[in-house]
Amino acid sequence: MADSLKILGIETSCDETAASVVVRHSDGRGEIISDVVLSQLDEHSAYGGVVPEIAARAHVEALDVLIEEALLKAGMTLNDVDAIAATSGPGLIGGLLVGLMTAKAIAKAANKPLYAINHLEGHALTARLTDGIQFPYLMLLVSGGHTQLVLVRGVNDYQRWGTTIDDALGEAFDKTAKLLGLPYPGGPAVEKAALNGDEKRFNFPRPLVGEARLDFSFSGLKTAVRQAAEAAAPVSDQDIADICASFQRAIARTMDDRIGRGLERFNAEFPNPVEQPALIVAGGVAANRALRGALQSLCDKHGFRFVAPPHHLCTDNAAMIAWAGLERMALGLPADDLTVAPRSRWPLDSNAQAMLGSGKRGVKA
Repeated sequence: MADSLKILGIETSCDETAASVVVRHSDGRGEIISDVVLSQLDEHSAYGGVVPEIAARAHVEALDVLIEEALLKAGMTLNDVDAIAATSGPGLIGGLLVGLMTAKAIAKAANKPLYAINHLEGHALTARLTDGIQFPYLMLLVSGGHTQLVLVRGVNDYQRWGTTIDDALGEAFDKTAKLLGLPYPGGPAVEKAALNGDEKRFNFPRPLVGEARLDFSFSGLKTAVRQAAEAAAPVSDQDIADICASFQRAIARTMDDRIGRGLERFNAEFPNPVEQPALIVAGGVAANRALRGALQSLCDKHGFRFVAPPHHLCTDNAAMIAWAGLERMALGLPADDLTVAPRSRWPLDSNAQAMLGSGKRGVKA
């Protein structure tokens, strides 16, 4: 492809409003020209979680301004971009409506093609933007809504190897923090408290460890944390630190087993990869240092390259949405019709069995 491609990306799937301009150069390299994110943390912190109605209203108020800022920082106008990409799912339906309807209006007014992007595909392809990773590779997606191990064979070609059968890992962090009286969001609060804790004080369970399937479960671990807190009540700061440290240790050991089995399966299915096999981690929980350390050690043991994109590209952002649109555009995949509708559930692997955490509506265990 002789010329570079430029896309304006829009992300409004949860509680971050974001806009970004990304370029795909003729040699396939990606470059983030501008990346603007407005967090709604202050609006939701008092409620201990994201309130969908508040999130949607905040997107309405902020999105137009953020798009203007992203274009201004990129030194471009709408005439300069080749297409518009927006998150179309999965996520909170109110927020998705705001972003997708705005993208449709811009695409129509500026006569630009529209790419309705799966938010999970944005995460899956980010390492190709940041590190030039080649297909195939494994992705571990760990966030407030998803815990999945996915084989990424190509654009629009994904196979889910494992998913949570109950709570997502980020949800387990948030609920543990709330139980212990720690602030929202729970992940950073638990990690901070754990720094002063004794990780061996509590022997928390490691659900599904030893099983051949690659699924995850965190509901039993969450219950064990609650029981430990109730037994120690009234909990002291040291009790809280010890519970958090022991909780993180259980998570790390669980992931060592679950992901280790996934790496072994990858090596069996792809014995002669073109380059060193890679495990990509994405999602907000990917910022946890204990988890990253465990995954890095695991990859070193199995001969894998461990890739964790910068934190701001692991959490929700519009650059990954723009890049996913660019990947599709570069392959000549068709743009979406302006009648495309947002989807609160949208699995990467449409053939996977419906379970909580898969992007399909499942029965909560």
